[in-house]
Amino acid sequence: MEQVEKVTEALKQATIGGGDKKEKKEKVKKEKKAAPAADASAGPLELNPPAAFIQERIDLFDRLYKEQQEEYAKKPREDILITMPDGSVKTGKSYETTPAEIAKGISNSLFKRTVVARIDGETLWDLERPLEKSCKLELLDFNDDQGKFVFWHSSAHILGEACERRFGCSLCIGPPVDNGFYYEMALPDGAAVQSTDWAPLESIVSKVVKEKQPFQRLEMSKEDLLKMFAYNPYKQHIIKDKIADGTRTTVYRNGPLIDLCRGPHVPDTGRIEAFAIMKNSSSYFLGDANNDSLQRIYGVSFPDKKQMAAHKKFLEEAAKRDHRLIGKQQELFYFEECSPGSAMWLPHGMRINNAIVEYIKEEYWKRGYDEVMTPNMFNTSLWEQSGHLAHYKEDMFILDVDKEQFGLKPMNCPAHAMMFRHRERSHKELPLRLADFGVLHRNEASGALSGLTRVRRFQQDDAHIFCREDQIKEEVADLFDFMSSFYGMLGLTFKLKLSTRPEKYLGEIETWDRAEARLKEALDEFSAANEGVAWELNPGDGAFYGPKIDIAVLDCLNRSWQCATIQLDFQQPQNFSLEYQTGEAPVKSEAPAPAPAPVPEAAPEKDADGKEKKKPLLVKKTLSPGCARPVMIHRAMAGSIERFTAILAEHFAGKWPFWMSPRQVIVIPVGMGFLDYAKEVATLLKKERFHVDVDSSGNTLQKKIRNGQLAQYNFVFVVGDDEMRNRKVNIRYRDDTSTQARDVPVDLNDAIEKLRKLKAERGMYNPFPHVVEKKAEEQKA
Repeated sequence: MEQVEKVTEALKQATIGGGDKKEKKEKVKKEKKAAPAADASAGPLELNPPAAFIQERIDLFDRLYKEQQEEYAKKPREDILITMPDGSVKTGKSYETTPAEIAKGISNSLFKRTVVARIDGETLWDLERPLEKSCKLELLDFNDDQGKFVFWHSSAHILGEACERRFGCSLCIGPPVDNGFYYEMALPDGAAVQSTDWAPLESIVSKVVKEKQPFQRLEMSKEDLLKMFAYNPYKQHIIKDKIADGTRTTVYRNGPLIDLCRGPHVPDTGRIEAFAIMKNSSSYFLGDANNDSLQRIYGVSFPDKKQMAAHKKFLEEAAKRDHRLIGKQQELFYFEECSPGSAMWLPHGMRINNAIVEYIKEEYWKRGYDEVMTPNMFNTSLWEQSGHLAHYKEDMFILDVDKEQFGLKPMNCPAHAMMFRHRERSHKELPLRLADFGVLHRNEASGALSGLTRVRRFQQDDAHIFCREDQIKEEVADLFDFMSSFYGMLGLTFKLKLSTRPEKYLGEIETWDRAEARLKEALDEFSAANEGVAWELNPGDGAFYGPKIDIAVLDCLNRSWQCATIQLDFQQPQNFSLEYQTGEAPVKSEAPAPAPAPVPEAAPEKDADGKEKKKPLLVKKTLSPGCARPVMIHRAMAGSIERFTAILAEHFAGKWPFWMSPRQVIVIPVGMGFLDYAKEVATLLKKERFHVDVDSSGNTLQKKIRNGQLAQYNFVFVVGDDEMRNRKVNIRYRDDTSTQARDVPVDLNDAIEKLRKLKAERGMYNPFPHVVEKKAEEQKA
């Protein structure tokens, strides 16, 4: 069959990103540009002499560092108490005792494992930096998330040193990321990093690691920073833009590298025992295409070579599961150059998309949600009312229409708030659950776009619950049930974090405290009812409008993905003056209210340019008598359907469960004389709304079966003379190799009924176990 052979051929030829025309063009351009360049590894390993700015920078650092140490020497040495996680207390001296000394006092192996310290549960602290007061002390190793990020941040500095020594470049930023770190830089004369630079850079890194260069922390004034980085326009921009006049910040030095950095870092470069460069690419300064084009080098590092080997093996498996590769192989989606970041969903991809949405809609029906539809485009006054425009405008698509500005919606919450307020609401209507699968657009940077995981056009299983404050706990409990049944069905585990009130927040502290208490109660009850599912407290990381529960799912490779979210919002109900009638009689005043004094019409407000400010969409008003504000709960289970599809593609490695599979059954006649019966079987299956194909090609039976397996059909139905005469089918189940042999026919009607049940249950099991059992009995005999 032509369709099956096309998919099989795609499996043999597909490469990641191979279908993106823009990527191909850019690749060709780069190849043409790089073709005449000599092998970078053939030249000298490092610049000799080094770039002039390196010594100038060191001279200023040495002078200021000496002054800092003299100031520290004058600090009073007072007795302090250091409380360890087990409750034990160590004694020390302020500005003298370091976390490193505490770790060594316990055991030298602990010190060697420890990456960084954490003070009072919040502040990360260099191991060699003296403590300044009594505190609680934690010693974090590489297995701790924050410890890992510090380890990778220090590794980025080592990479930065190697780049300066090799290229004499101007470094920009070098942060840790989810799977390692990178450093951005501008090479002299706009040169590009080549893959042949990797080995020389790794050689320099090996030298740096052997030297065990200590990381030294220095506080500097803005004025001195501008002097130190006078050679680097990118650091100059960051210093001028991010550091307020009259304030101080820190730099860190290791060897000849001195970089603007808040830290902290590992004690010395010798901690980085395994280091590898993973890739390089071009980027834009600050991610803005209007800025200079830069070079970016990505790397990863570990405390030992064993972990590096395991990581590389993990990457090999992840590459096989890359959803972009699977999308091409199985003809699920692709991207067009004329609409970057917007997936072109092919028929088989839409089958998966629809299956996910259908499941969620069924759950909505069971759980009392009402589906709504809202416009794709709104006047920007809506986003000003909600407060999104001030913080989110750069990530929106803004259009000029009839001399007014409109924006494509990046989220549904303001529209749902408007829907709530379009008429009077009663407490009897609460909780009101509004669900919306409307199309959303976000103006992601072109360099950030990545298959289905980062797109500009997408749909979410977005919903907002309007409820009373005393209904929060019950609603959150139902969301936990929804989440655990959804993820559990797919074989995904998850982690929960409660993010609480940040420093900058809106609303009353008492309201926040009550909301956080209800979320904690709901989390505790869910944990107790689900075999102790743990949750973590994430202090100070809530949204400015309310606390939230962050849910990260873990796939079969134990990778973490942010999907579901549960956020309480007290601010949008105020922004849109949402209210409901409580059912309680309003308190009446005995004295008649005095007639309001006439209010003179205020002069129109003007902006910085002297132009009259646009009137707000709505004028905020106080609560009406007998009314209260609802709480708004933002929630999503899958999140972006595009991203969730990508996660499932990689989780299942393209072997989709039957209920969402785009290729459920392929019927294969053993010869052309049985093609009519094969088509009849397919017709009956299609009536049951199964995705079925018939292989009518002239290939051998074995090749047909192999093609069906490569195309990931869940079931292969083979039909021949015996099956046709007895109205049966011979079944091979994709996920059980013991069913791959022939000669165990199943009644056609029974087969259809079992598949119907499997799909309805959304099961992930073999509905024909007797096939396996019979084969096992025959083998024993």
